[in-house]
Amino acid sequence: MAFDPLQERGIPLDDQLRHWNELNVTPIDPDHTDPYTRCRIITMNAIETEAILFSHQLARHCPDTEIRQQLARVRYIEAQQQKAVNWLLSGLSSVLETTIAYEQAAVDLTAWAARLEPDDYLKQAYQFGLLEHLDHLYRYANLYEMIEHRAAEKIVGRVTEVMPGRPTYLQHRDPVDNVREPYDRGKTEPLSRLHALTVMAVEQQIMNFSMNAGPMCLEPAARRLYQEIGLVEEGHLTHYESLADGGESWWERLLNHEYNECYLYYSCMETESDPRVKGIWELHLNMELEHLRLAAELFRRFDGRDPDQVLAQACPPPMTFEPNKAYLRDLLATQADRTTLGTGYVLEEHERFRRMRQALADGERPPSERVIEGNRAVSGRDYRLETEAPYSTGVSGGPPRH
Repeated sequence: MAFDPLQERGIPLDDQLRHWNELNVTPIDPDHTDPYTRCRIITMNAIETEAILFSHQLARHCPDTEIRQQLARVRYIEAQQQKAVNWLLSGLSSVLETTIAYEQAAVDLTAWAARLEPDDYLKQAYQFGLLEHLDHLYRYANLYEMIEHRAAEKIVGRVTEVMPGRPTYLQHRDPVDNVREPYDRGKTEPLSRLHALTVMAVEQQIMNFSMNAGPMCLEPAARRLYQEIGLVEEGHLTHYESLADGGESWWERLLNHEYNECYLYYSCMETESDPRVKGIWELHLNMELEHLRLAAELFRRFDGRDPDQVLAQACPPPMTFEPNKAYLRDLLATQADRTTLGTGYVLEEHERFRRMRQALADGERPPSERVIEGNRAVSGRDYRLETEAPYSTGVSGGPPRH
């Protein structure tokens, strides 16, 4: 039978507090770990971080001290979960290696959401952002080869291809053109809510990582690239967060957050290949079941509705990290030359688009193009990992330019 988090009993909240030795987990071995185990770690760190940030925002808007105290208790457990998950990443990995892993997670997670999304408008939003993360992966992989003299295949394995997407220099749009139409909370499928919240949380984490990782770099080319892509990530977060219906109540949003955590921990538990890491997913799932129960009580109390009116009666099939090579190549062939205008998509440049690029670059070569040129000068060619066959994408490492 399908897994229904609302019908399962979890660990009582009073029993969830852990000694900090339990949180200081042994990290994965970056050289001998399934790349998708690392992707799951990055994803669940993003999900826990979003849960913590959302709970803080809810508490700041809540006048009831008793409820704020309950939120604080749950939030502290979420913070412990975040530490256990994020500490699975190894300090042996450089900042740039972790960045490449983040981009791989974004590529294959967003591809999963796009493939399964039932709403055509939301599907288009994920497809659009997907091609931009593919290009970020390509740019960082070339920076990695240029300054650390290593191949990104060491990180991504051969499950995710590394090749140009929509060129990063074409991703700088006027901020108003990053805002999308939201789904209708009264009509949207429960799966669409989960996709929107998951992709938004991962995008938020990538934006935050870019903002903090860039200044840690010594190489001028790296600092410039992180700055350029970091600005794109801010636009991506605007793109994805605007998909959610702003009319959802705080309690409905809390319910969605907790249900999504249950769904994703269940997904990770069902698909994880590392037994030790799988045990963490299972433990956290049993904690989140109780968090969901508490959120459901608040939803009934303040929204006056039953959670079944919002949530799926049972979890959808598990979120799965898997190769999306053919899917990505098809999108590259059909959608790489799109940009946005208002809340829609167009094939042509327009005045706001040109004006934004002019203000940022003023005719100079952007860092994302210069890093490809720099690696070609060092390595004799740009770095790509095309496991199926060479893929021709036009000049200067990207799709044909406007």
